[in-house]
Amino acid sequence: MDPVTEKAPAILEMSNVKKRYQTPEGGVQTVIDIASFSLPRDQVALRGESGTGKTTFLNLVAGILRPDEGEITIGGTNITKMSEGKRDIWRALNIGYIFQTFNLLQGYTALENVLLAMSFSGKVDKELAEQLLVRVGLKDRLKYFPRQMSVGQQQRVAVARALANKPALVLADEPTGNLDPRRAKEALTMIRELCEEKDASLLLVSHDQTILNDFSTQLSLGDINNASVKASS
Repeated sequence: MDPVTEKAPAILEMSNVKKRYQTPEGGVQTVIDIASFSLPRDQVALRGESGTGKTTFLNLVAGILRPDEGEITIGGTNITKMSEGKRDIWRALNIGYIFQTFNLLQGYTALENVLLAMSFSGKVDKELAEQLLVRVGLKDRLKYFPRQMSVGQQQRVAVARALANKPALVLADEPTGNLDPRRAKEALTMIRELCEEKDASLLLVSHDQTILNDFSTQLSLGDINNASVKASS
């Protein structure tokens, strides 16, 4: 008899999750309606076309938003039962978020942007911050401000910042959308290698099939989101 391989627990589980918004006309629009979704501890690409609610979905997973109904469990922790303040602290400790527009603070250097992210968790480690920036190829840019760096360099700061607190899960929202094809490929490789090195699961959302094809596990948000009225993002 062949040995039975025990399935690794999921990093993310969603059950009967719904999120609604009020429309300008006074009605209610359901943006997210996910009956059941489970994400393995792995690197997964999620197709997120415009109109499938990808931004709302990611903000729910990150704990930035709370669902109107249902439960979201990450690493065994039910984040829907937390207050907003506790979710903020929990997110700083457990979630890395790479935004499409990077969201770097313009008045802070590359190093200061990473250190600030660390400060939200209460564990500031300058040596680690510098090591991460060196790892992403910014050894000579530690004291540069975002305006002094190229788009690709700013993206590297955003990646280092996302990994600064050794998160269990990294969320990447169209992380290569502002890069040309060659730099997009380089950035994707860097993100995936860093997540593997830091033992972080990765959920990358993109509409670019070239990016999606780099992943052995591909899913579609449109297939799991049963919302009858599609969102604008």
